[in-house]
Amino acid sequence: MTTATAPASGPATQGRGPGLGNLMLSEWTKIRSVRSTVWSLAILVVLTLVFTALFMEMGIANWDKTDASQRAEMRLDPTGTILGSGILLSQLAVCVLGVMAIASEYSTGMIRASLLAVPRRVPVLAAKGTVFALLVLAVGEVTAFGSFFIGAPILHGKAPVAIGDPGVLRAVVGCGLYLALLGLFALAVGAIIRHTAASITVVIGFVLVITPMAGLLPGSVGEHVHAWLPTQAGFMITQQHSRAGDVLGPWQGLGVLALWTAVLLAVAAVQLRRRDA
Repeated sequence: MTTATAPASGPATQGRGPGLGNLMLSEWTKIRSVRSTVWSLAILVVLTLVFTALFMEMGIANWDKTDASQRAEMRLDPTGTILGSGILLSQLAVCVLGVMAIASEYSTGMIRASLLAVPRRVPVLAAKGTVFALLVLAVGEVTAFGSFFIGAPILHGKAPVAIGDPGVLRAVVGCGLYLALLGLFALAVGAIIRHTAASITVVIGFVLVITPMAGLLPGSVGEHVHAWLPTQAGFMITQQHSRAGDVLGPWQGLGVLALWTAVLLAVAAVQLRRRDA
């Protein structure tokens, strides 16, 4: 009777592969062992804080020369002004790292070892995405809070703002959430295209080319197309207050970015199951 029971290491268990927790630990080990990723994130934080301080100092130095409408906008939304000063550098770095987190494994062939260990494959993508998103979320929150507490004292004389003011804490915390979702968005693109250079080109194209160009489209159709693009929509969460002409609110915008990311991750999961590495 005892011979009828399969041992714990039998074919059934091997078919399931390691659990999600073990896969996440493995992915964390990969990220931590790649010095370029660790240093890139550390430099990202430092440079973002430095650029925030520089842009805020420049804004104050040129306050009297600034257009009255721009001064009014800074007074209305000082938090968005502070976070927006260094976020461009942050989001570009996160996009590149998100792509490289998975596309580089396809380029080197390392992904094959992971997929051989996990026949169902999709848990590999889930673990990789979860670990990367949590890492970017932590770094993003440090960067966002650091930027705010550097920029707020500089702006205090012209546009005072405190962390307890309405909409401020949501905007600062939301900045980290935005970067984490953007990192997942980039990772999903990398998983679909599977080529580092091409994936980076596509993601950066969304951020630097397609989104600004969509803002030039005429009429209400152009406004809605621009508002529903992933980075433009997600960036709404960093605004302290809604502005005139905004199509989406802060949480609605973040939801749009989350929807874009979820769709791309679903496509990446289906492709991972059907295509060999």
